[in-house]
Amino acid sequence: MGVAVRVTSGPPQGRGPAFLDQVAASGLFLAVAAVMVCMPFFLPLTVAVVAGDSIAGEAAHGTLRYLLVAPVRRAGLLAVKYAVALVFCLAAALVVAAVGVLTGLALFGTGPLVLPSGMTITSAETLGRIGLMVLYATVSLSGLGAIALFVSTLTDVPVGAMAAAVVLTIVAQILGALPQLAWLHPWLFTHHWMGFADLLRAPLLWDSFRENALLQASYVAVFGALAYGRFTTKDVLS
Repeated sequence: MGVAVRVTSGPPQGRGPAFLDQVAASGLFLAVAAVMVCMPFFLPLTVAVVAGDSIAGEAAHGTLRYLLVAPVRRAGLLAVKYAVALVFCLAAALVVAAVGVLTGLALFGTGPLVLPSGMTITSAETLGRIGLMVLYATVSLSGLGAIALFVSTLTDVPVGAMAAAVVLTIVAQILGALPQLAWLHPWLFTHHWMGFADLLRAPLLWDSFRENALLQASYVAVFGALAYGRFTTKDVLS
């Protein structure tokens, strides 16, 4: 995206995503654009691969039974696997943002960022907003991580668990795009994924962050319980 904006001197006004107009003014905004563009598919895809492989991959390679031979409780192993998935959620979003920052600085340099409200913030404040976006993306992906972990306990085929998690993500976003299903939208784990706008306001609004955190916590609780129930009764010896 940065190279495309650089060689074309920015997108024509009125065409393409409006937020790309800000990239040429402040290279730091490329990180904001990168996180927003990667959030609907690319970041969920990587999380689905890692979380979907967590249990099913161990079972497919025959290492799950050896892990449980040691004095390791199944609940503890499941918790560690989910913790690793959460760390990966943070790392994936952080890598996207960091590469966006470095690329933006190399191509456009730094400069004050003009928020949609018209207020200008400094480079330091922009980095702070980018950090909040990384945390927001991490929280958004935590629910998907729990879903993929549960699916991973249902099969010994890691590719199947990964594919199922990706398909569920795509289906949820399709359902979220149908106005006829507006009653269902607040219950979809993808509903608040693109709620970054509040983090680009002055002053900051925390409504989307709070609602997203509550929604994802609900998914973590439900699918974490389902994963626990399945994994603690799963036959890992045959």
